[in-house]
Amino acid sequence: MTRMLAILVFVAAVAFAASPLFVRGFDGFDPGQFPIPQENPPAQPAGYAFSIWFLIYAWMIAGTGYGLFWRADDPRWAAHRAPLFISLAVGTAWLPVAVVSPLAATALLWVILGSALAALMQTGRSDRLWLQAPIAVFAGWLTAAACTGLGLLLAGYGVAYPQGAALFVLVLALLLASAVLAMRPGTPEYGAAVIWALVGVAVGNLEPMNPAVLGLAAAGIAGLGVMMWRTA
Repeated sequence: MTRMLAILVFVAAVAFAASPLFVRGFDGFDPGQFPIPQENPPAQPAGYAFSIWFLIYAWMIAGTGYGLFWRADDPRWAAHRAPLFISLAVGTAWLPVAVVSPLAATALLWVILGSALAALMQTGRSDRLWLQAPIAVFAGWLTAAACTGLGLLLAGYGVAYPQGAALFVLVLALLLASAVLAMRPGTPEYGAAVIWALVGVAVGNLEPMNPAVLGLAAAGIAGLGVMMWRTA
């Protein structure tokens, strides 16, 4: 069973990384997919920030491949595999869903995030470069992505104004990230991925200048940096 899970996780990682090849032209939710079109929403990071996916895909394949070929029967690699498989399998289906429905896609993002965090909490401390690090970066970026998706829904369906939605989901992301760093100390890779997203949000709000979002993002970056240092 342990070896089978190792195979399934590796296959899921490859499928997840390959999924953009089958859904071409997706550059985020189209503004017109929402009842209230979302043009340049303040909750969303600048476009360059999404390049982190190349790192996530490559590192996840490398890590799960290392686990399959060198640690398939190692009990220290067993606990995290089931939730990671769920996260990657659902993640593989995310892009086709996102093209059709932002609402369903955002719900799936929270499932992907929840299972990625469950996997992170159960990773062993051995083989950090191949085990903890890629899962931590994956979960960190997803923390920001799931909150951003929620912010777009709140504004796009008229539940909140874009500014209020952005501030709310930034606070939510910071609370989640702080909780994860407290429960799983020694995971700077997770914090770094969240900070990468926050920097992207700050850059995205430079023009036009949005002082409230910029200030909150900057405070979050500083706060998470201090917490990472204290829990290293």
